[in-house]
Amino acid sequence: MSACVPTRTTDSAHTPRANNPHAPPPRKKFRIASADLSASVAVFLIALPLSLGIALATGAPLQAGLVAAAVGGLVAGRIGGSALQVSGPAAGLTVVTADLIQRYGWRTTCAITVLAGLAQLGLGCLRVARTALAVSPAVVHGMLAGIGVAIAVAQLHIVLGGTPQSSVLDNLRSLPAQLADLHPAALSISVLTLAILLLWPRIPGRLGRIARVVPAALVSVALATVVAALAHLHLDMVDLPSWRSHALVGLPEGPALGLVAAVLTITLVCSVQSLLGAVAVDKLLSKRPELNAGVRRSDLNRELLGQGTANIVSGALGGLPVAGVAVRSVANVRAGAVSRNSTMLHGVWVVVAALLLVPVLELIPLAALAALVMAVGIQMVSLNHIRTITRHREILVYAVTTLGVVFLGVLEGVGLGIAVAVCVAMHRLARTRITHEEREGVHHVRVRGQLTFLAVPRLSRTLHLVPQGADAVVELDGSFMDHAAYESLQCWQDAHTAHGGTVEVTGRAGTRIAEPASASHSCCRPWTPWRNHHCDRPQEEEQHAGRPSGHQLATGISAFQRNTAPHVRGELARLAREGQQPAQLFLTCADSRVVTSMITSSGPGDLFVVRNVGNLVPLPGAESGDDSVGAAIEYAMDVLKVRSITVCGHSGCGAMQALLTTPPGGAQTPLRRWLRHGQPSLERMGAQDRAWARLAGRAPADAVEQLCLTNVVQQLEHLRAHESVARRLAEGDLELHGMYFHVGEAQAYLLTEGTGAEQLPDEVFDQVAPTARVTV
Repeated sequence: MSACVPTRTTDSAHTPRANNPHAPPPRKKFRIASADLSASVAVFLIALPLSLGIALATGAPLQAGLVAAAVGGLVAGRIGGSALQVSGPAAGLTVVTADLIQRYGWRTTCAITVLAGLAQLGLGCLRVARTALAVSPAVVHGMLAGIGVAIAVAQLHIVLGGTPQSSVLDNLRSLPAQLADLHPAALSISVLTLAILLLWPRIPGRLGRIARVVPAALVSVALATVVAALAHLHLDMVDLPSWRSHALVGLPEGPALGLVAAVLTITLVCSVQSLLGAVAVDKLLSKRPELNAGVRRSDLNRELLGQGTANIVSGALGGLPVAGVAVRSVANVRAGAVSRNSTMLHGVWVVVAALLLVPVLELIPLAALAALVMAVGIQMVSLNHIRTITRHREILVYAVTTLGVVFLGVLEGVGLGIAVAVCVAMHRLARTRITHEEREGVHHVRVRGQLTFLAVPRLSRTLHLVPQGADAVVELDGSFMDHAAYESLQCWQDAHTAHGGTVEVTGRAGTRIAEPASASHSCCRPWTPWRNHHCDRPQEEEQHAGRPSGHQLATGISAFQRNTAPHVRGELARLAREGQQPAQLFLTCADSRVVTSMITSSGPGDLFVVRNVGNLVPLPGAESGDDSVGAAIEYAMDVLKVRSITVCGHSGCGAMQALLTTPPGGAQTPLRRWLRHGQPSLERMGAQDRAWARLAGRAPADAVEQLCLTNVVQQLEHLRAHESVARRLAEGDLELHGMYFHVGEAQAYLLTEGTGAEQLPDEVFDQVAPTARVTV
């Protein structure tokens, strides 16, 4: 060992814990990563002006915004379940808090905040956080849009130099008079603030990249403050009284029913906004694994506990209600924060600013803060959300919620939105077309749409139009059938067949039927025990242990004929008439753990599957004594005209293990002769001038996994050597794809290459997310 490298004795025999097993474990040194430090500064620079602006918009003491920002960073940041979400006074709470201050006063509003925090603690202990996410996104975005409209209309009066009213309607009525009585100084500072907010992120080139290091909110307020000071404009400025006179929480005063409604409103808005923010942070982190690889997924119930504790502390100290804030959270993630230390440090900087920078803060014009908050309110009406909601045909829910929040209040608007969302869902469920016609002596009953209990009366009437003893076909053209509909159809089918009639039930591929467990689950039960699967009822064959494997085969076939065949008979009959037309050749290993139909969610007629040991593609002319793979490729190319080929490898492949461990020479068994086609993969992995195949986000676990990945890439090159494949690639109507299936994780990875490339562009296998849509 080099003398310049320090060494440390690690002999456990000399450690205190080895001598005394009951001694406490050594404490880890507290360290703050440089990325957390820089991210905390970036978030602080955004939070400071926004906290003051939101306090101004609510009519609360301006110190209340700083208290909420500090508590949100220190308390929610330490206790909350989302490590990188930044909490503080949120624009989404502005209208609610302003109304409470107008109605009950500041001290009672603080008490309501404390009670809302206690309610959040109760919800967190009950572990109902996931339930809150069941609220329709159209309702949530409609609520935020309504709050944004109310904020923008109210702050517009301050931008014009006036004073806002207590409601949106009053603000709209008084707007013409306010426009006739403009204050040029306030208007000019507000316009300057808005212009900088709009233009700062759009500065082009290298200068823009450098400039965007400083947040636009801070730059706009700072420049507006400097201009107002240099021009000696007569404007209302930030007024931060001494902390000695700061108003703390008081006992709640007012009608009990009104106070309960206020607590519920604050609880609802704070909880939903915080939980949605935590989910959004998780999504953002999943897109940037290189920056935040060590950050855990959010614990939503713990997040409720953290937000509840923060609201209790903030309300007790005379601060605004606290919730997760999207703007600060996004800035925190993008700044590269790696732990909750960044969130907590931003709270420390807010405390320092509130104690030491009061003279500087009092130079800020209120018009600049009002313009900043008005811009935030306008941004809460997201055009992207409107387009998405329109595509999902929920614009009515969004519009009703938005208008309800604007003209009635947050709680009332959300209630209206939820009611409309339920009505829309019920209408969709009930809108099922059921028709009956007779063709060539066969009665056809066709169901289009979701078949639920709401459609059972019409289904029953239509089924009884079929005469007793007649031949009937029931076509289910939907994606779901609930238990009530299943039972009604089953009872009619049993009665009809009992009177000599015949019934054939056909369904579109993918139809889900919510039938009893004994019927619906038996068709998916494997021969051997499948642990942790919902099919937990023992199979018939499991009750006869020790019988030959042929008994399992016969029993499995019998279960197929009884449970699965009636559902797929129609589709198989169509394929028998029309012939197979698979879109893809799927070449994979013979390993019994790789179930192609399960991992690809495919059915009859979808895949032309070729399986062999090691998912190998022999080169044309290779001396293997086996042309089955080449014949399958030629048939798929020239006869079936498939449009893509996928080579699928998997973890723990025995063929790859044999390639790595079997020494050269020895008897040439059939297996050894076959594995010679894998030698190019082994050579490719050992080559120095080639990029290694790897998984996105992590390195291969061992040499076997490395070879499994490399083998997929190598077999894609072998495919190109086949004349029929090369011809189709040259014509531009064929795609080649690589796939890797990790058996232990039940996780698929895809490597996709362009059809015209001579070489693979990158040998990286990307993880397929549960919600992603990937065309292969």
